[in-house]
Amino acid sequence: MRTPIRLGAFALGLAAVFAASVGLGRLAGPTRAAPATDSHSGAAAHGAGSTPSGDPGATHLPGGLQVIQDGYRLTPVSGTLATGDPEPFRFQILGPDGAPVTRYTTTHDKDMHLIVVRRDLSGFQHVHPALDADGTWSIPFAVGAPGQYRVFADFQPAGHADGLTLGVDVPAPGDYQPQPLPAAARTVTVDGYTVTLDGDLTPGSSSTLTLSVSKDGAPVTDLQPYLGAYGHLVALRDGDLAYLHVHPDGTPGDGQTAAGPQVTFHAEVPSAGTYRLFLDFQHAGTVRTATFTAVAGTPVPAAEAPAPSPSGHGEPGHTHG
Repeated sequence: MRTPIRLGAFALGLAAVFAASVGLGRLAGPTRAAPATDSHSGAAAHGAGSTPSGDPGATHLPGGLQVIQDGYRLTPVSGTLATGDPEPFRFQILGPDGAPVTRYTTTHDKDMHLIVVRRDLSGFQHVHPALDADGTWSIPFAVGAPGQYRVFADFQPAGHADGLTLGVDVPAPGDYQPQPLPAAARTVTVDGYTVTLDGDLTPGSSSTLTLSVSKDGAPVTDLQPYLGAYGHLVALRDGDLAYLHVHPDGTPGDGQTAAGPQVTFHAEVPSAGTYRLFLDFQHAGTVRTATFTAVAGTPVPAAEAPAPSPSGHGEPGHTHG
């Protein structure tokens, strides 16, 4: 077992957090990643890549590695994340003029998608905070265990042509016990549902991933729309947590897209390496998360038996909101 790491609320000041985040945005990961296609909306996928300088000829970075892009900055108001009972977590998006942004373009039924995950890729949460009149986003929030967390804000400012994904590290004070990344597998179970992954990640090109949902051995053919789709997929690269958010083929109610058991995505990962895939799907009125480990460029053999998730509900501390 690795030696516990003590995280203090004052050991990681916001200035250091911002500096580290900006440094990651400039230095971490590959220098080029072609934009992925969001087949659900026809626009560039969330986190598909960014041009930090705004120069079309500049190199592209994966989403989530920067705290600032196109003059927009993710600024935490809360310095830490709570463990145990939820406490308000607050943040702002500052615009190019330095003032908090108060107007957003709704994407996938929400103005803001907040993704939180611990640096060891455990404790995934996808929630939707509320916006105050002064431009402060807030939500009652808690994580399941101490550690350093990456907070991703996925949004589109009103009047801005594209969506942005900004990321910043926020600590949850306490003894940090890093967890090993689960082995790559084709099948996982969550709350009695079995989810099977077909397809492999290919670095630098579009990869077709089909996820099939079943329960008690029977295919689930009545998945319910969640945020305007039958499923949402987030991919995070192990190490720097480069972020990719894609959506599936088709739209609920379009007369062509079946409500399961298969949900097909087109995802583009920026480099070879190990990724954690988080699939949100809704059935019987509840959103659940199936979590996979996949290695880009390396096919995963078929699993002999389902691999249960650690908590039976995707990841420890997972919630939706």
